[in-house]
Amino acid sequence: MIKFKVRLYANSLMWLFLGFTAFIPLRFVRHAILRAFGMKINKAILDGAFHIRKPSKISIDEGTVIGHGVTLDGRNGITIGKNVNFSSEVMVWTMQHDYNDPSFSASGGAVVIEDYAWISVRVIILPGVTIGEGAVVAAGAVVTKDVEPYTVVGGVPARKISTRNKNLNYRPAKYSLPFL
Repeated sequence: MIKFKVRLYANSLMWLFLGFTAFIPLRFVRHAILRAFGMKINKAILDGAFHIRKPSKISIDEGTVIGHGVTLDGRNGITIGKNVNFSSEVMVWTMQHDYNDPSFSASGGAVVIEDYAWISVRVIILPGVTIGEGAVVAAGAVVTKDVEPYTVVGGVPARKISTRNKNLNYRPAKYSLPFL
């Protein structure tokens, strides 16, 4: 019982510290703290006001921009590729409750977002989903299933609405000013 309470207290302190980290105005300080907690950030931009669970299981590759107010639930792992654009207030969940389980237990899976994907504003991505290379998820969509490469999806639940040009070579993150 004491061991449980100590672990609960330690987790609460970690959440509090990560919560404060999200509002540090210097990006390189935020990144340094997240790296100290085990997060892999490779020349990416993670804007402030974020909410992160289990940073040690989150990997963000180079050229990627994560917008303001994004929630990343890394408990089962999140891998974000190169040159991905996350708009503001996106939520990525890797765990949820099983509503059919009599004990309401948790279940989930890792989320993978491949290179050049664009996740628009206020999108929700549920556990176990892979967003393919170059895919676009339209604003407000709820992604419950994998999204094929270069597919545009939208709606609740997200469904294919278009296809995207495959000749992509942009880089959303210009990592020249590490202090912004």
